[in-house]
Amino acid sequence: MTKWIMVVDDDTANLQMAGHILSKNHMRVTALKSGQLLLDYVANKGVPDLILLDIKMPEMDGFETLRQLRELEKEKGIEEIPVIFLTADEERETESRGFEVGVADFIRKPFHPDVLMRRIDHIVSKQKEMISLKSEAATDKLTGLLNKAAAGTALAKACSVSEGSLLMIDLDSFKLVNDVYGHEMGDKVLIRFSEILKNAFPEGSVCGRIGGDEFAAFVMGVTEEWKIATLSEELNSKIVAVAKELMGEEMNLPLGVSMGVIYVPKHGNDYGSLMKLADECLYAVKKNGKHGYSIYSTDVQQEKEGFEVDLKAISEILGERTVPDVALQLDMEAFAYVYRYVIRYIVRHQIDACKIL
Repeated sequence: MTKWIMVVDDDTANLQMAGHILSKNHMRVTALKSGQLLLDYVANKGVPDLILLDIKMPEMDGFETLRQLRELEKEKGIEEIPVIFLTADEERETESRGFEVGVADFIRKPFHPDVLMRRIDHIVSKQKEMISLKSEAATDKLTGLLNKAAAGTALAKACSVSEGSLLMIDLDSFKLVNDVYGHEMGDKVLIRFSEILKNAFPEGSVCGRIGGDEFAAFVMGVTEEWKIATLSEELNSKIVAVAKELMGEEMNLPLGVSMGVIYVPKHGNDYGSLMKLADECLYAVKKNGKHGYSIYSTDVQQEKEGFEVDLKAISEILGERTVPDVALQLDMEAFAYVYRYVIRYIVRHQIDACKIL
């Protein structure tokens, strides 16, 4: 792929020389004569692979240009563009200051073509490797969505600056896919469902896999119930269609999608608090039939104050209401949590209760 290099220098002769060397080596070149032109170009027209930036320019020197460029990158949410300073200055202080502010390298003027090309190739290759490693570290290996850590960061940022809906999303009865058809089929369903999610959300949205069959998303610009309802219907119909495609038309598992929804910034901007409320809404959907959505409302929340979960609710959390009664197997740790809760419930209410676990 052709490398795109921006050269910023108020000296036309330097622009022509750099442009000639880079073009001869099959690189795309954009020549600009001031730091302000560079900032305007990056803000509105695109991001190059590397910038050659002269230090001594009128009005805005290279140091100030670099400072404002870094602010612009943070504002736009783009990766830092590697910058090489062009200078005729031999002072160590200038070089030291440059590295302190994040410059990738220095090239002395007049520059030698071979030196220029080697340094550009080295820095661009290193930058692409860094981006690739960061992307790999942020990606859920199975689905290609953001993993839990990266999703948390991206969702928190979206909630702090954008308007939309924060969603907690859960696949209903997904455990049965693993139990009946095996984990390999379960993985296939998760991969296809992730593709459904990617295609269902508008541009600018964020989506990640939180774990297992749980997902979280920030849906950009959506703060109306009819749009949430439409999205819920789409996800539910498509997951069933995909499941039948993968497992056959005779597939009759009660697969579906439940969503807990909270509007942002209507109910605040703090991601942690919003996620907790969205999760409560998801629980409400799970408890009341699944395959749908629940949108957070302060009125509904006030009605829930003082509500205490009973044994029936515990059963619904542990099992699938839409599945015929079957034995439920728990590991020791999970059993201990359930057992302790039941004992506390019996003692607190001074009643007799019997549940076969």
